[in-house]
Amino acid sequence: MPPATLTTLVTGATAAARETAIAAALDADTDAIRATALILEGLPGGASPLDAFTDPLIAQAAPHIARIAPGCLCCTGNLTMRVTLNRILRRPPARLYISLATAGHLDNIRTFLCQPPYDGLLELTQDLHA
Repeated sequence: MPPATLTTLVTGATAAARETAIAAALDADTDAIRATALILEGLPGGASPLDAFTDPLIAQAAPHIARIAPGCLCCTGNLTMRVTLNRILRRPPARLYISLATAGHLDNIRTFLCQPPYDGLLELTQDLHA
């Protein structure tokens, strides 16, 4: 079984702020970018700092990015989160960032990620607040 994926929950007032924080974390660890996946809730209100990672010239070194529609991930039964996570974990990344549109139910989402089957697949790290 592969090692657990280091997983960071990212919160902040706007999608742009959250994505800026993730981009800064990726810039700090450029060797890990290729082995990173991002689940981003919501759309940025303009250009995203993560757009630089979608440049075709560097696509082979880009993180896997999955965008999901905004909506409380725990109140919707975690279906969207579960489907997206399962797809990403088919080829587990070393690092995963999950950007949340609201921190209102952060504890519920953390609890969900600590239950089977994700408890053996993910290792939650300290949250990143943008």
